[in-house]
Amino acid sequence: MSSTMEHIECLIIGSGPAGYTAAIYAARADLKPVIYQGIQPGGQLTTTTEVENFPGYPQGITGPEMMEQLKEQAERFGTDTRWGTIVSVDTSARPFKVKDDEGREILAETLIIATGATAKYLGLESEEKFKGGGVSACATCDGFFYKGKDVAVVGGGDTAAEEATYLAKLCRKVYLIVRRDELRASKAMQNRVLNTPNIEVLWSHSTKELFGTESGFMKALKGVVLINNKTLEEKVIDVDGFFVAIGHKPNSDLFEGVLEMDETGYIKTKPDSTATNIPGIFACGDVQDKVFRQAVTAAGTGCMSALEAERFLAAQADVD
Repeated sequence: MSSTMEHIECLIIGSGPAGYTAAIYAARADLKPVIYQGIQPGGQLTTTTEVENFPGYPQGITGPEMMEQLKEQAERFGTDTRWGTIVSVDTSARPFKVKDDEGREILAETLIIATGATAKYLGLESEEKFKGGGVSACATCDGFFYKGKDVAVVGGGDTAAEEATYLAKLCRKVYLIVRRDELRASKAMQNRVLNTPNIEVLWSHSTKELFGTESGFMKALKGVVLINNKTLEEKVIDVDGFFVAIGHKPNSDLFEGVLEMDETGYIKTKPDSTATNIPGIFACGDVQDKVFRQAVTAAGTGCMSALEAERFLAAQADVD
């Protein structure tokens, strides 16, 4: 083992609310954490314009601003924040041997995985154009901005049904765009959708295009062009918001075949804990939470992972 290889107590992979909160707690516990920010520094929240449901911000705050503040807070206590990504992790023995995208090798006594999840989108150019200007992948994050307006939700599973019923309480009308002629959602969720008067289900429809207005950097969605999958007829609906609810992909590929995951790739953690099946490795935030997926819950599990890493290292020291 190279004597020049960097040896650290706590390596955090990912820099959203979970990663930065873990860093704040780990740094205050004098673990001198190193955090790799990953391909999207700040995580999913950096694609959100306004965050109004995170405690402590009565006037709201933009996602990028909030992530910058969390980063500064973590660095204030001594967190070493680094650009780049981790490309390989050898978990066969502790300390774990880790390599970054520049070929640097690190030995880490504990690992905190906070790599988050990526919302799946339809892949339309116009969808990309209106992200943050009408297109969203989170109704509980952004639904409030469409109070009293007409919106559309695309998807046919539980998430889509849940988002549609949530938005129906806020919005004047909700179109649920379903690719097939039935919902994949559970019976209870289907009943809720079908019994909500201001939800209109558009069966056997796919999204062809989104359109709106552009003025400099400001973009505002105005409507959606749909295509009937059976008749191939086009239909235009006027909406201010378009919510994509076709699922998320956890960013857990690096640990495939190593850490226990569910069938969709979310890392499994022990009950009431962020501990994975490998001692010394912890997972927090959206990479292990497919239920809540909120900034505040991610921050909560980030706190848990740092406290657990600290206790784990203390227990190891006692053994040694």
